[in-house]
Amino acid sequence: MTIKETAKKLNLTEYTIRFYTDKGLVPSVQRGANNQRLFDQESLNWLQGSHYLRQTGMSIANVKNYVDLCLEGNQTVPERYQLIQQQQIKAKQQLKEDQEKLAFLEGKAKSYENILNEPNKDILNPGTWQSKKQASKTS
Repeated sequence: MTIKETAKKLNLTEYTIRFYTDKGLVPSVQRGANNQRLFDQESLNWLQGSHYLRQTGMSIANVKNYVDLCLEGNQTVPERYQLIQQQQIKAKQQLKEDQEKLAFLEGKAKSYENILNEPNKDILNPGTWQSKKQASKTS
């Protein structure tokens, strides 16, 4: 399978596929005429696995380390497990932060819904805020 076909099949860009193969994250990729990359099922598996790890935020260096460990065989299972556990901790922290951001945005959206229902009460626009001195003069 060519790089173009592979990109379409896996919904990745050709650039991403070239990048991953150049970094050694797809060890089974073959080369055809004119040094063209050719992908079989095994190389598709490596490519997809590497992409998934990158999607979790794992660094290229750690993905490469993971690939290298896989190539060494079963004796590296404990090290691979540790890499995955470390990434899992990072992903959980990112999820927590994303949930906090979402809660903030939901609160803002609710405030704007209230303003839309009562247009004269736009308390979210800093341009409409009065300083404490101005507020006490107008009271």
